[in-house]
Amino acid sequence: MLEGVLIAESLRVGAELADVPLRVTKIARMEVESAAAGQPGQWTLLDFAAEEADAERLAERLADCLAPTGGWYVNYHTDAEAFVVFAGKVFRYPRRDAEGRLPAQDYARSIGIPEAQLDWED
Repeated sequence: MLEGVLIAESLRVGAELADVPLRVTKIARMEVESAAAGQPGQWTLLDFAAEEADAERLAERLADCLAPTGGWYVNYHTDAEAFVVFAGKVFRYPRRDAEGRLPAQDYARSIGIPEAQLDWED
């Protein structure tokens, strides 16, 4: 099983994620103090789960669905691997591997994501 978090506002207008079954495990709405330029101050968080066998396909689909502006990403993990997905770009690395995490963090910074948002769970 894989688990992750999707911010609803990160989806590109007109995007549709339809062919990877997801199970929503929690929905929450929150105020965001560290919103990047172009991000709203309130987010809708969708915690989700899916079959581990769908991890790679999910990354590809999400990379096509995320808004290319606003500094958005989706993160999820399997038992062994962490995935960080941006519009058009996917990073994957062994869970809890600080070295493996660096390229995703560097890319996030390069597209304007604030340090406070680089706290994804892996």
